[in-house]
Amino acid sequence: MDLVTPNIGLVFWTTICFGILLFILGKYAWKPILKAVADRENSIESALLKADAVREEMARLTTENEALLKQARAERDSILAEATKVKNQIIYDAKEAAQKEGARQIELARLEINNQKAIAIADVKNQVASLSIEIAEKVLRKQFEDSKKQDELVKELLKEVKLS
Repeated sequence: MDLVTPNIGLVFWTTICFGILLFILGKYAWKPILKAVADRENSIESALLKADAVREEMARLTTENEALLKQARAERDSILAEATKVKNQIIYDAKEAAQKEGARQIELARLEINNQKAIAIADVKNQVASLSIEIAEKVLRKQFEDSKKQDELVKELLKEVKLS
């Protein structure tokens, strides 16, 4: 039972040892431990501040990137619209030039056809005239073997022709 009920001397010497231990720990251990805890607290706080700063910077960069992407998309759309416009203009100009050239070729062909037609008609007229003269000459030779008939025909023709 002596162990359960402490003796005054034991309490005294335990208190003194405890006090010395507290003094030694306070002087040599707690200051470095508290300093290490404070340093750790400061480093955590500065890391949190840096993380906040980095988060804000990331948000700013994200916003800038989105703005740049938006601008790049707008520029791309503008370039595509301009390219489409140029393409359509080139197609329109090519169609117009082709139509003009086609119309010119058709007109040249029409003129050539009309010229050939006129030449052919003139040739046919000349041939018809030559044949008519030949036929008329043969008919008249046969018919005018008699001079009386010839005089009658001349008189008839003179009556029909009116001089103006």
